[in-house]
Amino acid sequence: MDRRTAIQFVAACTITTGANAVFSQNSSGIDHRYAAWDTLLKKYVQWLPDGKQSRVDYRGLTQARADLQAILAGWSGVSKAQFEGFSPAQRQAFLINAYNGFTLELVLGKYPDLKSIKDLGTLFQSPWKKQWFPLLGEQRSLDWVEHAQLRPVYKDPRLHAALNCASIGCPALRPEAFTDSALQRQLDDGMQRFMGDPTRNRYADGTLYLNAIFKWYRADFEKGHLGLFSLSDVGARYADQLSSQAEDRARLKAGGLPVEFLDYDWRLNDLAR
Repeated sequence: MDRRTAIQFVAACTITTGANAVFSQNSSGIDHRYAAWDTLLKKYVQWLPDGKQSRVDYRGLTQARADLQAILAGWSGVSKAQFEGFSPAQRQAFLINAYNGFTLELVLGKYPDLKSIKDLGTLFQSPWKKQWFPLLGEQRSLDWVEHAQLRPVYKDPRLHAALNCASIGCPALRPEAFTDSALQRQLDDGMQRFMGDPTRNRYADGTLYLNAIFKWYRADFEKGHLGLFSLSDVGARYADQLSSQAEDRARLKAGGLPVEFLDYDWRLNDLAR
């Protein structure tokens, strides 16, 4: 984030009028329906016709950046004590929304002068390692949200289909907020859409071709959560999404398939492009 953007965001963190849109009169001080965030996503994120990928209208979102910053400021105002008072599902939804929201803000800081989120990193530091936003009382990075909180605490491999890295190769950013009441449905649906997209995961000629996420986070999918002990088990669990052919589905469900990894598409998930 450049100096001007940082100043704008800090200023947004001091605004109360806009930020209050995400607050309600409950003990935790936050609206767990995420109404303002949900409205923003529905307006600026669109499913593609296949329903497996989404694109972000960054151009339009630029005009609503103050609204996004007010939402983020509200989340930044949640104390660690308040967060610890949330239910596990509420904490999980909060962190997923925060990751996706701050990712959008990071991209907007340089948009339209970037082709990939990786353009926001340096030779010595990736964009995910920058500690640039306040959350739960300290300056945080996107990596902290994912690798220090979500992955080790919740141990749910479906999280990888919920976190969006602003790239075409990444599982889709949903045009809706994650909420505690809908979390399990949303996590299941995200994985099913991701596995049903043949540009990112597919079965062909006896081989299971998987997105690079499964290479990077292989251990998360082989720890037994959701009954997954191998990447071949991923193919078995999502056989119905990977193929419409009964013979292929039977082969996938039998397991033991060789696995190869597809190249990751780091291009920006920009509706305008």
